[in-house]
This record gives sequence, structure tokens and C-alpha cells, in this order.
Amino acid sequence: MSVTATIEPAASGEIVVLAPLSVEARAVRSGAPWARVHQIGMGPRRAARSAQLANGSVGRAVLIAGFCGALDPDLEPGDVVLASELRGPTGTTPCDDPAILAGVLRRGGLRVRIAPVASSQRLVLGERRRMLHRTGAVAVDMESAWVAPAARARPLVTLRVVLDTYRRELHRPLRTVAGAAIAYRTLRRACALAEEWAHALGSREVVLASPRASCAGVVRAVEIVERALEQRGAPIYVRKQIVHNAHVVASLEQRGAVFVDELDDVPPGSTVVFSAHGVSPEVRAHAADRELDVIDATCPLVAKVHAEARRFSAAGFDIVLVGHEGHEEVDGTYGEAPERTHIIHRPDEVSALPVEDPQRVAYLTQTTLAVDDTTEVVDALRARFPAIVGPRSSDICYATQNRQDAVRALAQECDLILVVGSGNSSNSRRLVEVAERAGCRALLVEGAGDIPPEALLGARRVGLTAGASAPESLVEGVIRALDGLGGASLSERTVASEDVYFKLPPEVRPKA
Repeated sequence: MSVTATIEPAASGEIVVLAPLSVEARAVRSGAPWARVHQIGMGPRRAARSAQLANGSVGRAVLIAGFCGALDPDLEPGDVVLASELRGPTGTTPCDDPAILAGVLRRGGLRVRIAPVASSQRLVLGERRRMLHRTGAVAVDMESAWVAPAARARPLVTLRVVLDTYRRELHRPLRTVAGAAIAYRTLRRACALAEEWAHALGSREVVLASPRASCAGVVRAVEIVERALEQRGAPIYVRKQIVHNAHVVASLEQRGAVFVDELDDVPPGSTVVFSAHGVSPEVRAHAADRELDVIDATCPLVAKVHAEARRFSAAGFDIVLVGHEGHEEVDGTYGEAPERTHIIHRPDEVSALPVEDPQRVAYLTQTTLAVDDTTEVVDALRARFPAIVGPRSSDICYATQNRQDAVRALAQECDLILVVGSGNSSNSRRLVEVAERAGCRALLVEGAGDIPPEALLGARRVGLTAGASAPESLVEGVIRALDGLGGASLSERTVASEDVYFKLPPEVRPKA
């Protein structure tokens, strides 16, 4: 097996790609003509020698690319494994967070796992494969742990494509291994896609908005489901998403929560949790008819709007509800007085409102709207109905207001603002709109893997916030991913402090 004797320094800004075998190096070069690729040889001894030579190669990052054996039986030939850490006989080397690269590869149609990779001094077969898998590693190679020192202070990413598996182990030459052609094509494709990630490498300043992420109403709603699962056991049914965040919902599903669109999907007599967005009286009556054991996780601030709707309706007012038709919160509030409530969300809709008595008109608002947009609609309402009355205090919740204020502050000093939140989260989408209205580029992402590298080009100072329904753990994941591109210095912009706490309903409170 021939090994490159010397490794030439990469030009400033290039990526140093280290590939063990000639076939791996050929696939990488074919897919990544933009990178400086070096064949380092197979096995720990050659890899260690090549790593020493690679230490003198200047580049923005080190990418170890090649094939691997699957330890996890769920992996198939052609699956990509990005190492979260490298485990070798002498210890563990952490890798920089590859979530942004993983997102690029997934959007390119590849199956990707981020997990520990073990490095072995010899081929891993049979029981040894199963033993290594029990340690938590999902794949094994024969070089990465020894090559890792080549990274020094640069980002280190290990990209391995599954070649052999439990069912088809590597006993014979590579050209006869089933799946070799799939692995080769995938390695070439992955390296081609990685160019997009490579362009975004570099250090950045990350400015955190404060407050950000989960508000008191969201924390309460999630805790209600968690406590119900602990106290009553799975399944616990939840009508709609408990909060509008896909990661939160997926986490609760793994613990035994079952999310349903309608109460007819809940077995009679079962426990059902109403989401933080609230429900209409009609839904409550239907739950009673089905003899469901209801735990109400409606946010107290949403419940306040429901009470106002009932008060205005009882007093004979037409109610103008400013919000987005079809949103669960709006559906619930509308259901309190459907015969008297009109839903609008733009100023130009005010002129067409059919009201019984212009002197008896009231307005309410969805709690998660953009403050500026709401003000425009309310001003239009006041212009047409001078006698209009509103809620005793603003319906827009404190958390929505605070997060929007923080984004406005960030917009004055950042090149880009990343808003962590789900696409169906009204308050998260409003944060993007607030940033853009303030003149700053903004992007809504579910998590680190959704960040398109091209959005980071030219963004040396990145603002980071999260909608009120997104957990702080997702923000932390974005920070790690940005840091993995070449370093992230952190600062925080605080516009308010929050110490709000909402009591849990009696059904899930700890027993005295």
C-alpha cells in the first residue's frame, strides 16, 4: 500500500481533506476538486505518520473522509456517519459539531447520522463489532483517531460512508464487497455537497437575545404533560401540539404522549391534555360527552383573552378578534362567542366589518402577534369605531413583547439574526418579521441542521434568539454548530428580565 511521502501546505482558506485508501482519495477528489486532498494510507501506523506531516498543512479545517464499517445494525451501505467524537485505544477526541454539514448532506438526499466513531487497529468482525456497538459507537474505521492530531486548533470533521455491515462484513478485497459502488458514489456526492459548508467556515461573533426561548406558559404546558406521564403512565393523549415546536412534540412522543387532532381519536375514559393554545367551549363539551379525563394546559394569558371574549359577548358587544384565522389560539377564542366575533389580521379588512352597533364594538388580539402590526390594525379600528373598547390590559403576552424588543435591539448591531422555532409557531415567525422590518436579514430555523451555509456568508456578527415555544437546548445546539465552523465568541443583549411562573393545575400538582 503506497502512502504519500509528503503533504504540501494547503493554500490559505482551503480545506485539508485526508483520505486513507487510493479509492477513497479518488472519490473525494472527484467530488471535491475545490479541496486539497491527501491520501494518508490505511491503518493506524500510516495514519499517525501522515497526521504528523499534515500538521504543517495550513487550511481552514481538517476533513477526514473515507469508508467505515457499521456497528449499528440500522446502518446500511451508503449511509453517512459524521463523528461527534473519535474513540481510539488511547482515549477520546471530540469533534467539532457537524450539524450544519449534516443539514447540507440531508438536503442533498443523503442519510446522515451524527454519533461516536471508533477507530480500531484491525478489521472488526463478528462479536467484536457487537462489543464496540455496546460502547455507544455506531461505526468503526482504522485511521480517524490517529489522524485527529492533524486538526490542531482547526475545526475537525470526520465524514465516513458505510461500506460493510453486520450482514455483509469486509472479509475480501474492497472491489468484491457488496455495497462498494454505493459507498463510493455516496462519498463522492457527500464531498461535492460539502463545498457549500466549506464556504461558510470561519469565526464569528454570536450575540444572544435576552429574553429568548421558552416562556412561562410553554414551560407550564410541557411540565403538565411530563407530570401526567410520570403520575399516570403512558399513553397520555394531547389534543393538537402541546406547544408549536416539533422537537418538544417529538421528545414527548418518545416518552409516551400521543398527539391527536380531534377528541374522537382518544379512547373513551382516557386522559387528554388540552394544549397551551386553549380550546373552545364546544371542545370542552365534546370531551365531557366522551367522559375524558381532562387536564387543561391552556396558557393563563390565553385564558385571560377567553374570559374577555365571554365578558364582551355577555355585554352585547360585537368582538373584533385580531389574529390569524385557523391558528389554534384564535379558534379557541372565537369559539367563546362565534355569533359575535369577527376575525381580521390586516388594517384593510376593517372597512368591511359588519357590526350591529358601531357604538358597541370591542377588540381582542391573539397573544403572539407582532406588536407593530397589531397597533396598525387597532389604529384602523379606532378610526372607524371611535367608541371601540379593548381589553383591560394588552392581550399580547409579556414574552412575545420582550422577545420582539430584544430582536429589535439585535437588528441594530448584527448582519444576520437566526430565530430558532418551528414553522407553525406564530411568535417565532413574528420575530423574523420584526427583524426584517428593522432592516436586518433574518432566518427561521428548527435547529442547527436547518441553517443554510450560504446565509452565513458575510455575516461576521450573528444574532441568535428563539421563539417562546422553543427550548433553550435548541439555542445551545445552534451555538455549538456555529462554533464548529471555526469558533464563536459569545455576548448577550438583554432588554428585560423575566421571573414569571404559572401554577400547575391541581390534577398534576405534587401530593402534599
